[in-house]
Amino acid sequence: MVLHNTQDILMVRRRHLGWAALVFIAAVLLMPTLGAAQGLFERLKDLKEDVREEVAYLLGMEAYVYGYPLVTMDVTREVLTAAPAPNAEGTAAPINQLAKMPHYVDPNFKNVVRISLNSLWTTGFVDLAKEPIVLSVPDTKERYYVFSVMNMWTDVFASIGKRTTGTGPGNFLIAGPNWQGTAPSDIRQTYRSSTRYAWVLGQTQANGPDDFATVNALQAAYKLTPLSAWGTPYTPPTNVPVDSQVDVTTTPPDQVARMDAGTFFKRLAKAMQDNPPYPEDAEYKLIPMMAALEKLKKLGIEPGQDFDISKIDPAIARGLEKAVKEVPIKMQEGVAKIKNVNGWMQPPNLGRYGTDYNTRAGIAFVGLGADMPEDTIYPTAYVDGDGNPLDSVHKYVMHYDKGQLPPTNATWSVSQYQGNFYVVNVLNRYAIAPWMPLNYNTDGSLNIYLQAESPGKDKEANWLPTPPGPFNITIRNYWPKEEALNGTYKNPPIKKVQ
Repeated sequence: MVLHNTQDILMVRRRHLGWAALVFIAAVLLMPTLGAAQGLFERLKDLKEDVREEVAYLLGMEAYVYGYPLVTMDVTREVLTAAPAPNAEGTAAPINQLAKMPHYVDPNFKNVVRISLNSLWTTGFVDLAKEPIVLSVPDTKERYYVFSVMNMWTDVFASIGKRTTGTGPGNFLIAGPNWQGTAPSDIRQTYRSSTRYAWVLGQTQANGPDDFATVNALQAAYKLTPLSAWGTPYTPPTNVPVDSQVDVTTTPPDQVARMDAGTFFKRLAKAMQDNPPYPEDAEYKLIPMMAALEKLKKLGIEPGQDFDISKIDPAIARGLEKAVKEVPIKMQEGVAKIKNVNGWMQPPNLGRYGTDYNTRAGIAFVGLGADMPEDTIYPTAYVDGDGNPLDSVHKYVMHYDKGQLPPTNATWSVSQYQGNFYVVNVLNRYAIAPWMPLNYNTDGSLNIYLQAESPGKDKEANWLPTPPGPFNITIRNYWPKEEALNGTYKNPPIKKVQ
């Protein structure tokens, strides 16, 4: 089937097709036969202008989804490294240095979406172009911690911590794609990033404010050292030049959301030079009949090549502009419609997405920096147990029967969000966790109250204040037990009580 006119296109649009169907229609539009890919744009230029625009719109949506994680990571890297030295709040540090949060994250922090409150964070971006970086950790004395190291496509390539490497001291080498050297003898393990930059995301369990001093002492011993300085006394620079062109007042998610098509795809093409796509992204797929990189190329987007939207077919440019405006809306809508159990959705392939570009983009949109499931799972609910959207005009309860709390080898929590962020509340409480003085029922069960107003003084210990209007809930289970990973364990539904 080849669509040559506006009527055909409008028929397609009127069907209100889902995401997968849009992908398939784009493939059908662009390649009615398997051998036609190479002549794609030669044929497009012979189509009517409105048809070319619609084809670019459909392809542009796929291109945006493909590139969204990389562009978001690239902007996040710039913002979180725009500091001459690690700041006191532990929210920014120069490249190849660690930012160390001395307390739970401030609820107004919005540079990273959906950040947790179980741990004290130790994070930093590393530049592996010139040499590897060594991550050193102390003996945490059986305390749970995890460092997930992810490439710029948000795939986790290293997990360092109690689950994988134990709690003893150790040195771990993080190398870039082109390094050919030999690790020093005191390096326990070498991990290789496929991209020039990587994000080191460390969490150390902190059981409330009284625990902060102990965790801070451990954080002080977390270190990053360039390989060239390994074995010598090394002090990170304290006055690193900061690029004045970096916007540190607008959050990375907002910066990406405000990009027009020209800005977004230019950024993507540039970022792909240092952070190359996977070989699989160039492989032909029967559905949707073209490799991801081939689709980008057809739109004029290639790794390391400047993309100037003013120099492409105006009809194609208009289609891309429409796509860039619409995809974030579709992603937000799509996240809330993912298949769920008792209202809880839990994507299985976090941190290792392969060519599942839709999940990769969706997680970057709602939970950038997600660990692999073996380290953390994040069941999230936008609806109650009856499938109705969560809204603070109602009151809800989560009821855990005795012995049915999240099965974990480390710890768990329940957090509330509006969109992807916390909203300040009267208790300054944004999570319920087992270290808190919770009140259990006489039969050993636990109720967690989700509502905007106090459920009463006798229940406030178990009250998680919800923001006005729509909200969503995320359970975090660190180092989950097998029954939590394989679906045997079911999270209880959120029940509306009023």
